[in-house]
Amino acid sequence: MHRLFVGLRPPPEIRAVLLAAVGGVRAARWQDDEQLHLTLRFIGEVDRPIAEDVAAALGSVHAPPITAAIAGVGRFEKRGRTDAMWAGVAPGDALAALHAKVDRALVRLGLEPERRAYLPHITLARLPRASGSEHEVERFLADRAGLASPSFTLTHLTLFESRLGQEGARYTAVARWPLG
Repeated sequence: MHRLFVGLRPPPEIRAVLLAAVGGVRAARWQDDEQLHLTLRFIGEVDRPIAEDVAAALGSVHAPPITAAIAGVGRFEKRGRTDAMWAGVAPGDALAALHAKVDRALVRLGLEPERRAYLPHITLARLPRASGSEHEVERFLADRAGLASPSFTLTHLTLFESRLGQEGARYTAVARWPLG
């Protein structure tokens, strides 16, 4: 089985901005340079024939390169506690349009459509269930509320495979397609 997702990789100088912003929450599992990406669509576990169909379908997705910028920080919560902290990516309209194209291509294969609202973001950290660090999370979010970057261009759609391990997930680019 292959655990797959579709994403965009920000350029090295933007990843450096994000890495410079992390820290201050002791229980957090901070993402490293190799893990920083903007997810367009999580696919989940599929067998090899479906993975090959996914790659073929993504090759038919056409969209222009997207000019974006880092715009603030936020968090995802589960059951009233912070599950992940993230950096926002704007403008959302172009990214939402690309997300919709990717989703339609995957639904045509028979995969379930994405049910959650799409929020363009780059995960900075994940927090364990019993971290007890909500005060540190609040301080992190307040201190970095104005996190911003210069504009950058997202130039490739990438199919990633995710492998879960002791230190968290490791991502491998399976295939890439240029935007434009």
